[in-house]
Amino acid sequence: MSNTQARSDMKLEVVVIPVSDVDRAKSFYGGLGWRLDADFAAGDDWRVIQFTPPGSPCSVIFGKNVTAAAPGSAQGLYLIVSDIEVARNELLGRGVKVGDVFHGVGNKHTGTDEPFLSGRHRVGGPAPHRSSYGSYASFSDPDGNGWLFQEITTRLPGRVEAGDTIFTSSAELAAALTRAAVAHGEHEKRTGGKHDENWPDWYAAYMVAEQAGAPLPT
Repeated sequence: MSNTQARSDMKLEVVVIPVSDVDRAKSFYGGLGWRLDADFAAGDDWRVIQFTPPGSPCSVIFGKNVTAAAPGSAQGLYLIVSDIEVARNELLGRGVKVGDVFHGVGNKHTGTDEPFLSGRHRVGGPAPHRSSYGSYASFSDPDGNGWLFQEITTRLPGRVEAGDTIFTSSAELAAALTRAAVAHGEHEKRTGGKHDENWPDWYAAYMVAEQAGAPLPT
């Protein structure tokens, strides 16, 4: 008998956040430019609203009598972006108060700042060299539920299923093309400055490897 068992897909598709004023929360999340998927109610005792951030396979739900958690208690909700400055400026343009971009520092994880993935020590500005996973910016909804942008451009190995290359928006694809163009320029310098007629193949290989966390072509 084989020891190999079939694996069931377990897709995280919904996160429930606690709010005190459903209509106020609906106005806030709609103002972010998120897609409104549902607004269902049953009398005065129950209501559920679902929004989905652009490009996200996971949605958020809030409402009345949908969670026992205290309003504002959801913290560390991460929105992954390919360009943190663009994402931050978009929300600022929508009137949302977003903190400055920050990063962690080395192995220092203690401090008095609000905690994030790298601890409680925030340093102003993006991560050195804009290293993937290193730059953050935070904002909150009216109840204080805490969100963070995290900039990821190159995935660590094993973080994406082999063969899956997905760009969820034209902006994300454009950013990936720009990074590939810069890398390809360095590639042409290393090969004597000769024009690479196979640049589309090189771009494609670079973009797939970058997203999958595989070794990048040189």
